[in-house]
Amino acid sequence: MKNIVYLFLLISQVFFAQSSFEKGNALYQKGQYQQAVNVYESIIKEDKQQSAELYFNLANSYYKLNKVAPSIYNYEKALVLKPHDPDVLNNLKFAKKLTIDEIKEVPKVGFAKLIQNFTGIFNYNTWAKISVGIAFAFLLAFIGYYFSQLTLSKRIYFIIMFVLLVALLLSLSAGMSEKSHFDNDRPAIVFAELSEVHSEPRKAGSAILLLHEGAKVYVKETVGQWKKIELTDGTEGWIESTTIKEVK
Repeated sequence: MKNIVYLFLLISQVFFAQSSFEKGNALYQKGQYQQAVNVYESIIKEDKQQSAELYFNLANSYYKLNKVAPSIYNYEKALVLKPHDPDVLNNLKFAKKLTIDEIKEVPKVGFAKLIQNFTGIFNYNTWAKISVGIAFAFLLAFIGYYFSQLTLSKRIYFIIMFVLLVALLLSLSAGMSEKSHFDNDRPAIVFAELSEVHSEPRKAGSAILLLHEGAKVYVKETVGQWKKIELTDGTEGWIESTTIKEVK
């Protein structure tokens, strides 16, 4: 009986979230962007629903309202759930043009860049699925090798097994690398109109620079009410926790 009640509640929540999502979309199409924001935010708050489409539409609504930080924040949330999505990346690029700070991004070079480019092709969940598929193919090749009676067939199956084993090790390594990167990567968006970055986790520390609303930073450490951040150009400093909002 409890399982039936739980299933009914789950179906009701999904139906409510979907109908609310469609309501938000309708409001957006009518140009009622603040009302659309209220609906989308209520879905996230009440149903804890997370989807790239929901955050993408919410970000679009904030963008129409010229609210820089919330729009960039929700585009980034969408990218966490759906990396490399062209629509999200394109709209995020336009949203970043509304920011004041021009922070250069120092790209990785050499072997590290090659590895990052390779592992970044897919997220860690996709790499896991690829690994399972390769492992299954390896098992089939092993069965073929085991039951084959011809020497030539055994050699072919052995070569296939070797190639699949190498591919499996590569996919597993790529997946673990992306998982580690996902867990350690803590992007955040500055929500305060103006924030000081200090050399120490206290207001008495000298101010290194000023950040404006919408700037993207990476959280490295937390000490009390302060967070150590790093900018895309490599600059590090301390900022008050209340001025930023972490994406993940």
